[in-house]
Amino acid sequence: MQIYQVGGSVRDKFLGLPVADRDWVVVGATPQEMETLGYRLVGKDFPVFLHPQSHEEYALARTERKVGPGYKGFTVHASPDVSLEEDLRRRDLTINAMALAPDGSLIDPFGGAADLQQRRLRHVSPAFSEDPVRILRVARFAARFAPLGFEVAEETLDLMRAMVEAGEVDALVPERVWAEMLRALSETTPSRFFEVLRACGALRVLLPELEQLFGIPQPPQHHPEIDTGVHVMQVLDRAAQLTTDAAVRFAALLHDLGKGTTPREEWPRHVGHEERGLGLVEDVCRRLRVPKDYRDLAVLTAKYHGLCHRAEELRPATLLDTLQALDAFRRPQRFEQFLLACEADSTGRPGYERQPYPQADLLRRMLKLAASVDAAALAAQDMTGESLATELRRRRIALIRTARAESGAISEDSDT
Repeated sequence: MQIYQVGGSVRDKFLGLPVADRDWVVVGATPQEMETLGYRLVGKDFPVFLHPQSHEEYALARTERKVGPGYKGFTVHASPDVSLEEDLRRRDLTINAMALAPDGSLIDPFGGAADLQQRRLRHVSPAFSEDPVRILRVARFAARFAPLGFEVAEETLDLMRAMVEAGEVDALVPERVWAEMLRALSETTPSRFFEVLRACGALRVLLPELEQLFGIPQPPQHHPEIDTGVHVMQVLDRAAQLTTDAAVRFAALLHDLGKGTTPREEWPRHVGHEERGLGLVEDVCRRLRVPKDYRDLAVLTAKYHGLCHRAEELRPATLLDTLQALDAFRRPQRFEQFLLACEADSTGRPGYERQPYPQADLLRRMLKLAASVDAAALAAQDMTGESLATELRRRRIALIRTARAESGAISEDSDT
C-alpha cells in the first residue's frame, strides 16, 4: 500500500495559498484492507474512505471509462493494480493532477508545476471531453485564480468548444449547473466564470438570457462601457467587492436581463426593461432550480433597481409603495441585500467605482421613519381593517413628506 497527497491541496501548496482540506489516493490496496485498518467506507460510486483519526478522505486509485452521455455516463475501475499515474491521468487539469509522495517529493507526470508557473489552466488528456462538468469546473477555476493571472489554455478552450458543439453540455442536470455556478459566484472574480463559458459557447446553452445581452448598447453618457453584457460583468464583480453574499451577486448578475428584449429601434435606451426582465429572471431560476431566497431577491432587484436609483426623485407615496413592495418592514435583511445589489449596479461602471450611493441611506431613513408609526396604538383606537391601513399609510406618508421637505427635496404629493 502506498499513500499520496493529491489534488487541490498540492496545487494550493505550490501557489502559497492556505490549504483547508487534504485529499489522498491509495495505491495497491483493496477495500477490505482499508476497512481492516479502521478506515470507514463513505463513497457510493467508487471506494472513498475516511481516515479513522483525521477523517480526511482517502480514495483508492481508479480509472474511469466513458459508456454514455453526460457526466454520469462512466464506469469506474478501482483495484490494487491501478497505478498513481493512471489515477492522475483521469483528472481534469494538469494543476490538479500532481501528487506528493510520503517523502515530500513532487510527482508531476503531466506538467502541472510548469502550468502553475505560467498561470495556465490546461487539460490533462483528451479524456477531459468525456465529462461536461469539467467545462464548468474550468470556468470556476478561471474565476478563482483570475487575481493570480491564470488563463485557460487555447487548446483547452478548443476542446471545450468541441464538447459544446457535440451537445455534451445539454446533458448537464440543473442541480449540477447551479452548484457550480453558486461556487463560482463565491469567487473573487465571478465574472470570469461566465466569460469563459461564453468563450467556449456554453453560455448560450446554459444561460441564453445572459448571452443575449452582449452586443446590446446602452446610453454612453450613463454607461461608458456601452455594451450591456460587459456592464453586467462589471456589476457582478463590483457586487463581489461589496459583499461575500452570493445571493446579492446572483441578483446583480440577472438584474438587467430585460435589456435583451428591447426592440433594436429603441436602442440605446431601454425603457421598461425592469418589467420585461421579470419573466426572464423567473425562467432562469425555474430552469436551474434556484433556491427560493435567491430567486426572490433576484426578482425584486430586477423589478425595482430603477426606482432605487431614482429614490431622491420619488414622491413620498411612491417611496412608501416601493418599501412595501420590497417587504422592507418585515424583511429588513433582504432589503439590505437589495440595496447592495443596487449599489453594485450604480457603481459597477468605469469611473463610478468610488462614487457614493446616497439612495441607499435615503431609503433606510425613510423605512425607519415609516416603521416608527405605531400600528398597535392605532388599533387601540378601535381602528381595524381598511380604516387602520388607510390611517397607517397616511401617517407614514406624512412623516416621509416632512423629512423630504426638511432635506430640501420636493415632497408635494397628492397621493394617499
